[in-house]
Amino acid sequence: MSGPMALPPLLASNPRLSLWVAFDRPGEVRVATGRVEIGQGVLTAMRQIAAEELEVALDRIRLQSGDTDLTPNEGYTAGSQSIQFGGVALRQACAEVRDLFLDHAAASFGYERGDLAVMDGAILERGRPTGHDYWSLAGAVDLARPARGDRGPKARSDGKIVGRSAPRIDLAGKVFGEPVFVHDMALDGLRHARIVRQPRRGATIRSLDEAGLRRAAKGPIDIARRGNFLAIVGDDESVVEAAAAVAANYVEWDGVEPLNPLQEEARWLLQQPSLDRVVGDPPPTAPVPPRNRYEATYTRMHVAHASVAPSCGVAVYRDGRLDVWTHSQGVFPLREALARMLALDPTAIRVRHVQGPGCYGHNGADDAAADAAALAVQMPGVPVRVRWRREEEFGFEPMSPAMVVTTSALIDEAGRPADWTTEIWSGRHSNRPGSGGNLLAAEALPDPPPAPPVTESSNPPGAGTRNGEPLYAFAAKRIVHHLIPETPVRTSSLRGLGATLNVFAIEGAMDELAERAGQDPVAYRLALLADPRARAVIERVAAMSGWEPGLPAGTGRGRGIGFARYKNMAAYAAVVVEVEAEAEIRVQRVWCACDAGLVINPDGAVNQLEGGIIQATSWALKRGFGSTAPALPRAIGMAIRSCASARCPKSPWN
Repeated sequence: MSGPMALPPLLASNPRLSLWVAFDRPGEVRVATGRVEIGQGVLTAMRQIAAEELEVALDRIRLQSGDTDLTPNEGYTAGSQSIQFGGVALRQACAEVRDLFLDHAAASFGYERGDLAVMDGAILERGRPTGHDYWSLAGAVDLARPARGDRGPKARSDGKIVGRSAPRIDLAGKVFGEPVFVHDMALDGLRHARIVRQPRRGATIRSLDEAGLRRAAKGPIDIARRGNFLAIVGDDESVVEAAAAVAANYVEWDGVEPLNPLQEEARWLLQQPSLDRVVGDPPPTAPVPPRNRYEATYTRMHVAHASVAPSCGVAVYRDGRLDVWTHSQGVFPLREALARMLALDPTAIRVRHVQGPGCYGHNGADDAAADAAALAVQMPGVPVRVRWRREEEFGFEPMSPAMVVTTSALIDEAGRPADWTTEIWSGRHSNRPGSGGNLLAAEALPDPPPAPPVTESSNPPGAGTRNGEPLYAFAAKRIVHHLIPETPVRTSSLRGLGATLNVFAIEGAMDELAERAGQDPVAYRLALLADPRARAVIERVAAMSGWEPGLPAGTGRGRGIGFARYKNMAAYAAVVVEVEAEAEIRVQRVWCACDAGLVINPDGAVNQLEGGIIQATSWALKRGFGSTAPALPRAIGMAIRSCASARCPKSPWN
């Protein structure tokens, strides 16, 4: 037997095996994960991983996720890291649990250890039943022990479940209208609430016409106020909603600075103070002839999450304990933030994930939960449900920051970049409560915390700089990062973070450089790529789409290609898009090739890619991505480069 292996990081920080696996019901296996379902199918994949390593049928797995009392602390479900890190930890934990039971059976009943195996939870000796299984031996095998890393998981070749499509475990309830969302929760005595927001950070209530607001309401309401945290509470949600819709007419605020229309333009960022950093090779010092210079600038404005439903949170405070139900992507970081906001011991707070409208990024889920928690501690024993209004969602959720990206290159005599710079201006892409950001409720309550310091790493994988370094084999390349500390709206993470515009800019430049060199864009890219997996996805998508170099221009129809690797360290994707440009631009067809290593659930990976293509196409065509490049090539390539940055997780088996 080989020596102990280094434990996966999340298993090392949550080493007790009973936290991951338990056999507390006959015929079932309780498996816990700190990852949560936000529409990406991760719980189905985790179930497959556990069933594979424990050698049980999928339907035996009872999955527990995102509960600060019952699951491992895995931080945020974000960054496409659920399988890459959480799946690896779960896989190792389940493998050790399986081997502990086999070791016990061999030691207790005189079997040769090498003759034992597990089939659907039953222990077999040379393929014959022994009469023992996980559940009959559960009382004798103590899982309240730390993982040791001395047993490895199954080999790929022995897999029966991982790598095969499995139906999503969360879809049936959603399709058939079961109360699966946090919005559907109906606790006894539940009261509904809406928040009257501070128009801007630091705004204070000058006057509140409570009598007028009560008269305007269409039924009985309570008005809860603590500092500048103001809420309307009632038993009838329709009454509370109607009162919230007119509440702005009865509150006057001080410290409200109106937005400047110029702030709506991404180029406004160029005139702002910034925190600057250069990552990569030093810049060239020799003068460059104009014929050897290339430069183009690309812009994107703020982008909302625009989830299909507004954010929602439920909380109740009883006997000194606070229970919170939320669709947050990080129940443990949210618990810490709530403890700071409410001056409670974190151990007195339980935060549980309940599915919401789905979101890849930091939307209003944490804030809605904080709103409910702040009201619950003011009304002990009363469950409170806060659902944001649609206007509130668009006005106060963190948005993906506007960006300006300039790509510049020195071109050699062969028409290829010898030196490359990606220069990025952007606000913060990471402002979650657990990483320094403040909750809206915390800022409105008395003695609000100071604004968090503005920091963001420029190093890979980065946030605003994510995918800012081209994978192409240029002799020298660098990123110049201008982090804008003050932005006109609240910003944080949204799918891909800075990669969406960075990939758009890099791939747009590659098209223009190929045209300038008189070369086919597929051949041009392949000539600059050494990574065989990168080359393979480009070659594959070109073959899938029947790519033909040198087709005539001016027909109103065209094809373009885009390529990226997620974070420059995970899955590869290449996309070909067929576009028609007449009175409007229409995407006719999309081909995609992806290399993500061994995928846990192929159907889930296809769903991720298709969803990324649809979302990226929408962003490109509807959000007005801009550039200094000619209009028609930009129109034809617009959706393509965005689609190439569609996220797909890296497999733990890579």
